[in-house]
Amino acid sequence: MSVATKWLLLEMFEGRRPTVIAVGRSPKKFLPLDRIINHRLTLSEAKAAIAEAAASYRQVDRISSDGSRRTVVVPLPISRQRLHGVMLWSGPPSDALPPRDRAGAWYFNITTGTSTRSDDLLDLMGFSPEEYDAVREHSIAAVFADPLTPNYSEQGTALARIVRAEQGQETQQVWTIRRPDGELRAAHFSCRMVHEPGPDGDIQRLLRGITHDIGPATETPVAPPPTILEHRVLEASADDGEYRVIMNTRTLQMLRWIGPPMPGIAWEALEGEPSPAIHPDDIAVARVMSDGLREGRTAGRVRVRALDGSWTALDTKAVLMLLDQSTTAALVTIRLAEPNGSDAPETYF
Repeated sequence: MSVATKWLLLEMFEGRRPTVIAVGRSPKKFLPLDRIINHRLTLSEAKAAIAEAAASYRQVDRISSDGSRRTVVVPLPISRQRLHGVMLWSGPPSDALPPRDRAGAWYFNITTGTSTRSDDLLDLMGFSPEEYDAVREHSIAAVFADPLTPNYSEQGTALARIVRAEQGQETQQVWTIRRPDGELRAAHFSCRMVHEPGPDGDIQRLLRGITHDIGPATETPVAPPPTILEHRVLEASADDGEYRVIMNTRTLQMLRWIGPPMPGIAWEALEGEPSPAIHPDDIAVARVMSDGLREGRTAGRVRVRALDGSWTALDTKAVLMLLDQSTTAALVTIRLAEPNGSDAPETYF
């Protein structure tokens, strides 16, 4: 395959030998580089340029010693200490460098329930540089809210893999991003679950990924529409004052809202906001509810962190739901608790 006119996108999530996840705007399934580049000199130059970019975290633009080949590598860092991948172009020195589609690195920390986005990804999503610091980190649940539209037919698979958090599990899907100017873009993401020691030495479960803008969503058949009928029906079926959220029964963390989020409670984990939390005295109630789902529906009253830092009491009802054939989560319906504490529902299972 000729790569003279196309950028390659390669992942390096674990710092090992990079694999190709896109040729131009065509996604690829973690292919070895030599499956795409089979010319010996071109491959050698590409590997050397990738190694140089990985060591310096800077763009590399080099000409081969015989003058026949130009190689350009653009790093995709997630931090100053970690690279998630690179974009690579190789061609004759006389060729003009073609336009490069946006791509950006990100990761989910499954252990803490948070997500971190690189400057490149925030640019892809349409944020201005002045906004980057305020929106770089947020909760995993916030990832599934606007301006991102999941591929609903495959969303269960994505959520199930977050719940299982199995080392080495790889996922690729196309979702739709609505940029602030209203433009809809098709975003292909590739990711891998890795288990790594954190700053304190404890093992953290991290989902490391890259998102790639592969064109206008309206021109990309696999890109999901901003809303679909089934999702609108689910949103409309909630009673006034009720909100529904999918919860990870293993960690008691939010995965995503079904319909609009409940106002006033902390759930996005944006800069300047309290971290989402269940009141320490109510964690036992939440755990009983979670464990009881094996037998049937559960209900109880729990307090969660409010945006002003106080605690808000919620009446909750939960039912088990399938994410895929072997993974479950809790679909939880919540509403503000009645002012009279004596009316709190008994936890049942």
